Amino acid sequence: MASLLEDPSLERHFKGHRDTVTSVDFNPNMKQLASGSMDSCLMIWNMKPQMRGYRFVGHKDAILSVQFSPSGHLVASASRDKTVRLWVPSVKGESTVFKAHTGTVRSVCFSGDGQSLVTASDDKTIKVWAVHRQKFLFSLSQHINWVRCAKFSPDGRLIVSASDDKTIKLWDKTSRECIHTFCEHGGFVNYVDFHPSGTCIASAGTDNTVKVWDVRMNKLLQHYQVHSAAVNGLSFHPSGNYLITASNDSTLKILDLLEGRLLYTLHGHQGPATCVAFSRAGDFFASGGSDEQVMVWKTNFDATDYGEVLRTQQRSTSVCGLEPTVDARARLSQHSMAKGRGVEPEVHFAELPVDMENKSKTPTTQVQWPQSAAPPEAPQQHPAQPGLPPMLTNTLEHIVGQLDVLTQTVAILEQRLTLTEDKLRECLDNQQRMTFQIRRTDGQEK
Repeated sequence: MASLLEDPSLERHFKGHRDTVTSVDFNPNMKQLASGSMDSCLMIWNMKPQMRGYRFVGHKDAILSVQFSPSGHLVASASRDKTVRLWVPSVKGESTVFKAHTGTVRSVCFSGDGQSLVTASDDKTIKVWAVHRQKFLFSLSQHINWVRCAKFSPDGRLIVSASDDKTIKLWDKTSRECIHTFCEHGGFVNYVDFHPSGTCIASAGTDNTVKVWDVRMNKLLQHYQVHSAAVNGLSFHPSGNYLITASNDSTLKILDLLEGRLLYTLHGHQGPATCVAFSRAGDFFASGGSDEQVMVWKTNFDATDYGEVLRTQQRSTSVCGLEPTVDARARLSQHSMAKGRGVEPEVHFAELPVDMENKSKTPTTQVQWPQSAAPPEAPQQHPAQPGLPPMLTNTLEHIVGQLDVLTQTVAILEQRLTLTEDKLRECLDNQQRMTFQIRRTDGQEK
């Protein structure tokens, strides 16, 4: 029932990686979840509890990006070993490999029709490939520092790239020209992606901000300062109404794009949250962190009317005065015991050739984008203490939040008082000068 709408909840967590998780992606069929890690391994996790996960070994250095093809028949992985691998995500774990760049490959992304790949690298270039036979097509090279991320637009006509040169560039795939450069970030740009409508992009930066631009007018639409540390990744909900972000401040944040404000703060990872991705239907999202864990969360707005989500969230806000904070850390240990799921066994696979042809297509979501103003900075949330009961944790967080508000109010009042004192002193000084001048004038006249 809509009236019983719950907060986003942690459904499962997977342990198996031996270093920071760098990238996560759902198979469109929702039977599998892929994750890449600094441990150089690709893990394929099965969403069915009784089925084991698989560890795919092949890369010689850290994996920095993974993505399923639109059909779900392939997984692409990008690595610090300068290669890209295309895997068949089955028990055999077959893969083909090609040397993609002369530097670390930071990002890999399929086009909507599954026929092309775009890769981004520390060699400062973006390259586009035909998936069939991994044929190189062309290179884009106007960035002057490492390129962290590159994505196709939903219709495949545009490419957006994010770089350590503090810019985001928009490219026309057909003409291979850079059609616009966004320069508003105050730090490196870690991640960028297209809105499902293809009309907007969102970016995450080391300046702790998330920005949303309209790519038709090249205009900044929204600017969020909700994190207290670098933002590492983001993902649009397929409806286009929500954006989720992952940050070094250990939190995930769900942003309401129509209202232009923060909806939820999620605490789950111990240490930086490094990556996040919605499922294709939007009913789940996955996150990864430096704690080597992959977490799967259930959303509360998959098949629900947007207005009902908003009303429920507003009811929660009116009670506590802050946006809801969901803490999964305290529940992790009992959650594991209840589910009875341990670390998946390590499995090694040989490399075998595989046919890479893929002709499936996925539809593009079309939504109308709001022309809303930038939201105010949200109150900073404080991580909950593991081991405390959830109710006590939430109460403490609300108290701390209210104390923050009081502290800010007192600081503002002190500022105003200081300004008033300064003004009063200035008036008294002026009055004294005027009195002295009047007396001096009277004395001269006499």
